[in-house]
Amino acid sequence: MKPWLLLSPQFAHDIAPLALRLGAPFQSDEIPVWQPLDWHGLHFPNRLGLAGGVDKDGELIEEWWAYGIGFAEVGTITPRPQGPNPGVIMNRDLESRALWNRMGFPGSGVDVARENLRDLPPKRRTPVFVNIGKNRETSNDDAVRDYAACMKALDGLADAFVVNISSPNTTGLRELLQPRRFQKFLGGVLAAKNKIEASTTPVLLKVSPDAEDQDLQAIVKVACDLGIDGFIATNTTLAREHGSPFPPEGGVSGAPLAARSKEVLKLIRETTGPNRLIVSVGGVLTSDDVRERLKLGADLVQVYSALIFEGPGFFRHVARAMSKR
Repeated sequence: MKPWLLLSPQFAHDIAPLALRLGAPFQSDEIPVWQPLDWHGLHFPNRLGLAGGVDKDGELIEEWWAYGIGFAEVGTITPRPQGPNPGVIMNRDLESRALWNRMGFPGSGVDVARENLRDLPPKRRTPVFVNIGKNRETSNDDAVRDYAACMKALDGLADAFVVNISSPNTTGLRELLQPRRFQKFLGGVLAAKNKIEASTTPVLLKVSPDAEDQDLQAIVKVACDLGIDGFIATNTTLAREHGSPFPPEGGVSGAPLAARSKEVLKLIRETTGPNRLIVSVGGVLTSDDVRERLKLGADLVQVYSALIFEGPGFFRHVARAMSKR
């Protein structure tokens, strides 16, 4: 029985933090350990984590730890607070196990995120990645400034930064992935990070599933040449299956994204070899899906839609399945 699926998507989304807080004290004190990973001085007790977009301000990390995550990605964090895009911003389709959103980086801004991260225990139970973006009124020409501001404010609190220029829900954002802009943009972001005194925080790039393979390969190669530490594959998609109930704008995740997400995972792994961290996300809805992504070359796996359809117990369900194998 999954009573939250009887609620409207927006209402279920709005009450989810309260439900998570109420349920957390009844969870195990131990984070499940399966296939632990050490990378860049970080220890992941297991390979399954929370995708960006769930905990936008980093206010529920301790509650998510109670549910057994191996790592968390919070955000997208922007320098200044901003609300969601106007109108309907989310929906779901139970038949196709698909989720749709056009939120557009709503959040309380970097100052609130910084305080939330400062409130975490000094010894964190898992790594915490911070997904950063630009405010919607910031032009692409000035985008580096917003990403640099987030990194400067959060360095030392983020275990890794995730550069998000692949969301389809901020007008014009994906133009930064175009060849004429991408190298200058990402080079500027990495240069800004390197100017932060004593910073050793790794940086990951979140990629779009909608890029053509040859364009995606070019993006990955340029990013590697510039010194990126890894990739998150993928963001939501603008593609629609035949008969999709969703409008053309906004991003779709869940089962319709699975095939393309796996293709992108394999392409990035073939392009980069074993030397870059790859996090696979998109259409991961079962423990078998998690196992498959790891076999295809992912170092880590994330979920979002699975939490909508299965609930937060998904992390411990996967842990039991992986431990049995």
